[in-house]
Amino acid sequence: MVLLNENIVGIDSAIFMHPTIWKASGHTEAFNDPLIDNRDSKRRYRADVLIEDFLAKIDDKVNKEIEKATKRFGDKFDEEMYRQTNPRVLEYLKERDEVQERFAKALNDENLGELRQIIIDCEIACPVSGTRDWTDVRQFNLMFSTEMGATSDGAMKVYLRPETAQGIFVNYLNVQKTGRMRIPFGIAQIGKAFRNEIVARQFIFRMREFEQMELQFFVRPGEELEWFEEWKKIRMKWHQTLGFGAENYRFNDHDKMAHYANAATDIEYKMPFGFKEVEGIHSRTDFDLAQHEKFSGKRLQYFDPELNKSYIPYVVETSIGVDRMFLSIIAASYCEETLENGESRVVMKLPPALAPVKAAILPLIRKGGLPEKAREIMDKLKFNFSCQYDEKDSIGKRYRRQDAIGTPYCVTIDHQTMEDNTVTIRERDSMEQRRVSLETLEQEISEKTKIEYLLKQLI
Repeated sequence: MVLLNENIVGIDSAIFMHPTIWKASGHTEAFNDPLIDNRDSKRRYRADVLIEDFLAKIDDKVNKEIEKATKRFGDKFDEEMYRQTNPRVLEYLKERDEVQERFAKALNDENLGELRQIIIDCEIACPVSGTRDWTDVRQFNLMFSTEMGATSDGAMKVYLRPETAQGIFVNYLNVQKTGRMRIPFGIAQIGKAFRNEIVARQFIFRMREFEQMELQFFVRPGEELEWFEEWKKIRMKWHQTLGFGAENYRFNDHDKMAHYANAATDIEYKMPFGFKEVEGIHSRTDFDLAQHEKFSGKRLQYFDPELNKSYIPYVVETSIGVDRMFLSIIAASYCEETLENGESRVVMKLPPALAPVKAAILPLIRKGGLPEKAREIMDKLKFNFSCQYDEKDSIGKRYRRQDAIGTPYCVTIDHQTMEDNTVTIRERDSMEQRRVSLETLEQEISEKTKIEYLLKQLI
């Protein structure tokens, strides 16, 4: 975002901030999850997640019916017509819509009793005990608290930040003035956030300590929804540029919006456990800056020279969970392939620009001056790329090792290298091998492994 946009700058804000910041933002009062306990298993769950999982199971039933019909009717199959006419599919969709409508209303009304009643009516059972003996639903604040101060008597209660956004808002005026930024402009940052998740689950999908990448984009009041749509397009294009299939991404508009938003959607990726959020895009209105102006007593208005008036900017936010992004990339890249000769290989088909190791330097054998030549090549490349040197075991085993960690290119130094200064470069996905000159080797590797390759596709 910072590289491609002249009007976006980066900052790094504090993890510990004054507790009044979280009061102003609404986190102290409203940053809650609805929790429910199963009396038999003694396990605690998010009530909304239990209902979302139930709705996902209905979607799975619909998809299975469609898959069966697709196989039965072949090319003649009309999925839209099937959805509108098949009695079983219609029954599933009716049930889903009824539950979804009740669920959305209960969330918006913060009706905890209705959330429990939906769980009871849908006969949702505890995944551990298999029983339906549920407690009432209660709200639980997600912020971690600690104390700051030299003595216990004088200590002040502070919170670990549950998001990086507020650090941007309280620095907004500083950045705008010192950077001479004009509306529209954005402030982006990467950093740790902390949430006291009762149920950390699905590997690294939901954790108590995680990394966020967030952009707060400041716009004129009244233009926020146009920018909201624009950032939806930009962010979806970024995800699809990674090459994991456009059909594996979708938007999921929010039924219940946060207290600060007038539009909200998630970009979801098809994880091994279903479509899950990897990025949220929200139109936050002027809520945050207005609240911080109110609680701090500091004027946070922007004077617009084109309109010749001052106003509190509206904000469009994009927020990615880095850990979730990592999980989606690993899940999409992992492949087990059976080769033509009957052998199998594990390969991580990581986008080359994101692969941690760009090239492996492999002398064919450990004599005849090949290791020394390989080290010479390694020393030239290592300033531009992360490379690995490996001379142990057969060349085939070394290829497999690099496939397993997603290295896009293997460079093999052999006896011909000593004669004509050419090497064999092997591509990970196709396993194609070709001879290239040492003079063009760096260019061959950099062409697709540098982040520029991805970024240029977004322009």
